[in-house]
Amino acid sequence: MGRLLVFTGDGKGKSTAAFGLVLRALGRGLRPVVFQFIKRKAANYGEHRAFRALGVPVHPLGDGFTWRSRDLGESARLAREGWARAREALGSGAYDLVVLDEFTYVLNYGWVEREEVLLAFRSRPEGVHLAVTGRDAPEWLIALADTVTEMRKVKHAYDAGVPATRGVEL
Repeated sequence: MGRLLVFTGDGKGKSTAAFGLVLRALGRGLRPVVFQFIKRKAANYGEHRAFRALGVPVHPLGDGFTWRSRDLGESARLAREGWARAREALGSGAYDLVVLDEFTYVLNYGWVEREEVLLAFRSRPEGVHLAVTGRDAPEWLIALADTVTEMRKVKHAYDAGVPATRGVEL
């Protein structure tokens, strides 16, 4: 079975760590795919541009940051649709690494059924690696994972009023 890696915590670098796996996988001839559950469908961040240039499929599935959402029902609907696409990719055998970026939020909001996620994770084809990112990874996911890394914020420029920087945060 492929590895299940979880990147969680309140510090910066969760998605970045998963994207590093994508680069490593590419370097070894593996086929990665990225699903982003919070980023808007029309998003065009630095990672999207880089992934397109490298031929990595990246799918922003959400409607932006959930804490700014005007319609959490719509956010939930988009998350369920995105999960259906990601679940299909995970089980297809077409990819060697599947990244579910920002997926812990979907889990914690209860927008997808835990048992359905467990079944998809456990029944993925042999050798398919899976990375999940986001704050507050649920205990059942931590228990299931092979590797869990918790990012801890020590200091962040944003807290001092410095806006997100192109090429660093976006």
